Amino acid sequence: MADADNKLSGGQAMKRCCGFHWRGKASILIPLMTLPILVYGILGGGKAFLCMYLVVNMALFWISEAIPLYLTAMFPVVFLPLFGILPSDKVCTFYFSDTVVMFLGGLIIALAIEYCNLHQRIALTVILIVGCSPRRLHFGLTMVTCFISLWISNSATTAMMCPIVKAILNEMESSNIFAIYKTQEEEPMEEGDPPHPSTISMSFYFAVAYAATIGGCGTLIGTGTNLTYKGLYETRFPDSEDKITFPLFMMYALPFVVGLLIFLVWFSLQITHMGLFRPNSKVGQEVKKGGEGQEVVKAVIRERKNDLGKMSCHEIQVALLFILMVILLFTRAPGFFPGWGDFLNAKKIASSPPVWACTILLFALPTQYTFFKYCCGKAPFPGQTLDACMSWVYSHKNTPFGLCFLLGGGFALAEGSRVSGMAKMLGDSLAFAASMPEVLVVGMCILISLFCTAFASNVAICNILIPIFSEMALAIKVHPITITFPAGLACSLAFHLPVSTPPNAIISGYTGIKTKYMAIAGILPTFCAFWCLLITGSVWTRVIYPHSKTFPTWAQ
Repeated sequence: MADADNKLSGGQAMKRCCGFHWRGKASILIPLMTLPILVYGILGGGKAFLCMYLVVNMALFWISEAIPLYLTAMFPVVFLPLFGILPSDKVCTFYFSDTVVMFLGGLIIALAIEYCNLHQRIALTVILIVGCSPRRLHFGLTMVTCFISLWISNSATTAMMCPIVKAILNEMESSNIFAIYKTQEEEPMEEGDPPHPSTISMSFYFAVAYAATIGGCGTLIGTGTNLTYKGLYETRFPDSEDKITFPLFMMYALPFVVGLLIFLVWFSLQITHMGLFRPNSKVGQEVKKGGEGQEVVKAVIRERKNDLGKMSCHEIQVALLFILMVILLFTRAPGFFPGWGDFLNAKKIASSPPVWACTILLFALPTQYTFFKYCCGKAPFPGQTLDACMSWVYSHKNTPFGLCFLLGGGFALAEGSRVSGMAKMLGDSLAFAASMPEVLVVGMCILISLFCTAFASNVAICNILIPIFSEMALAIKVHPITITFPAGLACSLAFHLPVSTPPNAIISGYTGIKTKYMAIAGILPTFCAFWCLLITGSVWTRVIYPHSKTFPTWAQ
């Protein structure tokens, strides 16, 4: 606050006012700027334009974050009934649908893995197996992060791996293998600024963030965007014969979007940040020197692993419940052989029951079973109640419940777009694509998704684009899954900016990597992601979903 005696000029006062209070001003200006859409809808444009007014405002609020993302997701609860598009009771059901419930259960199981430290044991064990030279270590960290991110949230995976990377890099510097920070000559710093990571250091942090993002695309529970896409597709096409089940999703995404892309991204970082094919460069020489000091790093990782001790009963139970959940999800209704859900299907069994069956067991089973000795009259006798495998206090404190609102708000918005006719109107406006080859249409949708998701929340962009692409598919007579599935995956693959996705934001805040370095580093990964998605959308879709070769009758 400026002193009372010091007066600011009008320009300075306005600058400070806008700088500190822009969110409040934006919250008023955004609805006013888009008011002509509402007026046109009221005067004769119909419900499609009323819904468009809601969609445009939500998109602007999501991009600007003038109010929290999760509160923006609650707009449909107020405005869809107010505009006469959907009744309140139907709107509210989308906020606790089967997909949202499955997502919530998956979050709690992921927290249980963190709660017992099982994730660190997996990471450290695999790194020791892969090797500890800089290139092998870089490869190991990339693959471990990708694998863990298949099952727990991208944010949690990145946050868990960053301290491991930092410990490894510190040992590298203390052993004079390579510098982990840039000098004042390489990167001028103002007084008080934290040191800036060196090129090699950035490559390790980029690998962790990008691998977490890519790994999240591999399973339905890997990231909220996947479940958002599943919910949007099934809401729009409830009669679709091509279901998005847990095993089919993995079969679709793993080969190219995860398997090939993670290798290409690691390879691109090796070229751009670790001097691959440039052995005489400064970075290349430092990496070569690091290969000679790998025993030092191995000792550090082995020490961190030894600190964890032997695998506890707690960890074993969480691991078994996690494996049980994956097996139940795989075998519920695989699509290529009868599952247990087909035999028990008195009423339709979706994906949330197997997830929550395992989640409930986490809160019921104890962390150890020493009380059996007490039952036999043997010591040690319990002197207090035993903890469960998962603490409700811990889960309540760490579960991002707001993401459930974000998912539900997107589903409600998509249904409102469909019922009002807005999505169809926008889809029909893209009917010019009917004269284009199918591969170009798929490529266009992927490019739009990759571009938009670089500037806003992945889930928010998915909620906006997928309903439009669904109607576009109907307008040009293409199987909806051919266009929407790769575009839905593209909404997760954001590599350029800290605001693009949580893993980028985490490494940016943790290490102080400047945005310009992140933007440049994301160029090759984005290029690789486009081609992997294009191969998946134009070729692999027809392998996993053979009926996608023709326009289905249920879509007509």
